[in-house]
Amino acid sequence: MKALNAIRMGGVDVLPIVEGGKGVAVSDGLTCGHWAAGGGVGTFSAVNADSYDALGQRIPQIYHGRTRRDRHEELVDYAIRGGIAQAQQAHDINGGAGRIHANILWEMGGAERVITGVLEGAKGLINGLTCGAGMPYRLSDIAMKFGVHYYPIVSSARAFSALWKRAYHKASNLLGGVVYEDPWLAGGHNGLSNSEDPARPEDPFPRVLALRKQMRDFGLGDTPIIMAGGVWWLEEWEDWIDNPELGPIAFQFGTRPLLTHESPIGDSWKQKLLTLKKGDVFLNRFSPTGFYSSAVNNGFIQELRGRSDRQVAYTTEVVGDHTAEFGVGPRKRIVYLTKPDLVRVRQWLVQGFTEALRTPDTTLIFVTPESAAQIYQDQVDCMGCLSQCRFSNWSQEAPDYSNGKKADPRSFCIQKTLQTIGHETAGEKSPEDNLMFSGHNGFRFALDPFYSNGFIPTVRQLFERITTGR
Repeated sequence: MKALNAIRMGGVDVLPIVEGGKGVAVSDGLTCGHWAAGGGVGTFSAVNADSYDALGQRIPQIYHGRTRRDRHEELVDYAIRGGIAQAQQAHDINGGAGRIHANILWEMGGAERVITGVLEGAKGLINGLTCGAGMPYRLSDIAMKFGVHYYPIVSSARAFSALWKRAYHKASNLLGGVVYEDPWLAGGHNGLSNSEDPARPEDPFPRVLALRKQMRDFGLGDTPIIMAGGVWWLEEWEDWIDNPELGPIAFQFGTRPLLTHESPIGDSWKQKLLTLKKGDVFLNRFSPTGFYSSAVNNGFIQELRGRSDRQVAYTTEVVGDHTAEFGVGPRKRIVYLTKPDLVRVRQWLVQGFTEALRTPDTTLIFVTPESAAQIYQDQVDCMGCLSQCRFSNWSQEAPDYSNGKKADPRSFCIQKTLQTIGHETAGEKSPEDNLMFSGHNGFRFALDPFYSNGFIPTVRQLFERITTGR
């Protein structure tokens, strides 16, 4: 493996090894602090992070508000206190080496309020802000207010160009780096555009080279690009290291830090990672954000796939081939299906999928009574964890606090499932029954000799193995 040299990032020299920030309660101050202590860039998630009481016990995020707006305010308060707690923990462990970054999702509920509150309460503890899931134009303004570096996450040169021209050129001195997240290989939410085919992955090299050329046009030739998604062993990327065409490059590891002793995820999730096979990670569009996302194709995802598969279009009056009557809901209000679709529906009813739920696309999906009851309850319990949500029709914008659309039962409550899997206890089936994000290289845990006989490294052991090669 080529010698790995430090690069200039955020005003200091660091090893070009970055921990990827991962959603609710998964990338915490413990893993972040140990990663930074190795001389790299540690990242904790500031997305509804955990906070602790005076005895160091995690405070469960339980909501008491009667309205979604009330619960949203509770969520913002939890998120601010949690972000501060994780920043403090990372700082205490780090000991002054490396850098500590906070990761936020621009489409999370109250994103600007949350990160502003975290930075105010954790002054001097956070060196950088990483942000994706949307177009975070205001990220540079927040960075300037608090004097921290910022690291937008993009999946194309075009996206970065839009951000730069609209906002980032005003804070070029604080742009610490640009994260290129491969939309076909990265875990979690992915930045696939409407012009890109989810079934046709593209080589990242020309895409990153295009990003570098765009950055050079803006005078950013020395600003690092952080390659995220699909990175496993650095020797597989040797043609990227010290490549004058690409300029300074760092590498982000999101999936691999899941399988460490310090990782807060439960043991059953860690054991599941060791058994994944190629193709087990599924690129889907079930997320209530509307983005594509990459997750393990477990029972949770299969249930969502089943909802969409058991789907037929309907009309409220006879139109064309839609002539077959069907009664929906307790009052059996008549809608019209095609005759072939009515045959399919009758088969689903016999199988126990007796509840027909309307979608915003003038279709019906068919689920069991138990599933329907859970969908309705989860929609009622919404706490506004996203800026706007397909599943519950929440929007954080006044005066209506609604996105103006019908709630979509083909989606799910993302806050509920991520909180559940992130805080699983012994004996639970959380990895099968909840959303389990993973990068598409997750199958390599089972093939990599480093993890032979179920070996789970510490963060330090993983970091050293990455920097020294196989």
